[in-house]
Amino acid sequence: MSAIENDLRIGRAWRLALSATVLLTGLRLFALFASPLDLYPDEAQYWLWSRTLDLGYYSKPPMIAWIIHLTTALGNAEPFVRLAAPLFHAGTGLALFGIGRRLYGDWAGLFALLIYQMMPGVAVSSGIISTDAPLLFFLSLALLAYVDLPQARRPVATAAALGVALGLAMLSKYAALYAVIGIVAHLAIDRQARSAWTPRTTLAALGALVLVIAPNLAWNALHGFATIEHTAANADVGSGLRFDVLEMLRLLLEQFGVFGAFFAVLLVAVVLAFRGRLERADLMLLCWTAPPILAVTLQAFLTRANANWTAAAYVAGAVLAAGLMLRWRARWPMVAGLAVQAAFAGLFLVWVVSPRTAEAMGAANSFKRVKGWEVMSEAVVRRAEIEMADRGLTAIAVDDRFLFNALAYYGRTFLNRPGAPPLKIWLRRNHAGNQAEAQSPLTPALGGRVLVVTAAEVKVSEDGGRRMQPRIDLLSGDFAASRTLEVSRARLDSKRLRRTVLILGEGYQPRPKD
Repeated sequence: MSAIENDLRIGRAWRLALSATVLLTGLRLFALFASPLDLYPDEAQYWLWSRTLDLGYYSKPPMIAWIIHLTTALGNAEPFVRLAAPLFHAGTGLALFGIGRRLYGDWAGLFALLIYQMMPGVAVSSGIISTDAPLLFFLSLALLAYVDLPQARRPVATAAALGVALGLAMLSKYAALYAVIGIVAHLAIDRQARSAWTPRTTLAALGALVLVIAPNLAWNALHGFATIEHTAANADVGSGLRFDVLEMLRLLLEQFGVFGAFFAVLLVAVVLAFRGRLERADLMLLCWTAPPILAVTLQAFLTRANANWTAAAYVAGAVLAAGLMLRWRARWPMVAGLAVQAAFAGLFLVWVVSPRTAEAMGAANSFKRVKGWEVMSEAVVRRAEIEMADRGLTAIAVDDRFLFNALAYYGRTFLNRPGAPPLKIWLRRNHAGNQAEAQSPLTPALGGRVLVVTAAEVKVSEDGGRRMQPRIDLLSGDFAASRTLEVSRARLDSKRLRRTVLILGEGYQPRPKD
């Protein structure tokens, strides 16, 4: 094949990749702006962080807040809070196109982009704002620099770019550490790859990485390593080891729901690696892919783990799956797999725009966490205005961080008014367990007359009397006097309601709790 023919073929693959990216990203942006869905409380928490920029936060590194701060310069409505998610995924797909083309050829680049963009996990992630979107984008840039390094004309600059990208990934989510493990594993097994790492390139990469993450490390040191401790606490080792084989198998099966049918290709790649039948590029990508899956699978066996915690694996995993399937001449099975996943991605967009469609198809439960928060907040604000007109309020207090975050976002207009009562959170323990409890606890100084909002329900006995659940009893016991004002109900779908109990508490004096 002549150089001109090769350039034309690369040009065609690039045009298809760019066209697919523009089309899919355009559809996802349309869905964001057309969707009636509320922010999930974690999204509201990130928005709340973005109002006060910092070098770190209680449970996450700072990148997510910085991003939302930028996008909400256009407006604070839900689409602007989520705006960066589909854009980051678009950038990741284009970076994977470059990686696949360098390692396996132009069509592998195109299919790597499509496998990534059609991942069920990416389809869902494009509709919310989370730490995964920037994490995967910066990891893709890091992998691109790592692939380029052996042939780089300016290796020191490329190594520094690798360090910067890894640092930005770390500022997005500490799961970026898996990439560092993958690099070490690859260099340990590939002598030729080690030759690109001279003292100068190594120093450039490490220096750039440390320079980028140093401010966040300093913030953690000044705040008792809060973010790092919270990340470690997710391992849940303190609750005891379970050694649960079924939980481990469940997590592995759920990877088909995260990565799609192509997860089977990665499992085959592991078998081929042990049999010595993978090429150098395959092994490099497998080294980047395996650590998150192995670590999270082990965690599921020992304690607990969520399926999406493996997300860092699928940047390299998408390229590896595309490269192997093309080598196996399995283009049509790959196209069929992509078609199935594209159908789900399209259906998900329909659900986002029209949640009633999801309800009619039996998928309403998947959207319950992004419904009802605005209605709940409106009920709280209405009651707060009534109580302020009566004898005033010294605070609005919630007993749950989800309620705190949702009310902070959806009640922001009321809470920002001059003279509005501050939003606080009741401590159910003797110590803070999240950022809201650490920064905005309800105190006796603000406990004179408090509108308390709780997600705990009031139970009605057979004789018609009301009996509070234990948490409401515990909460009410911290006040000298309390009475239930109303029960707010927000309909989520035809079968589910979100209930919140509004209580008026006076004379807050918290009792010791274990």
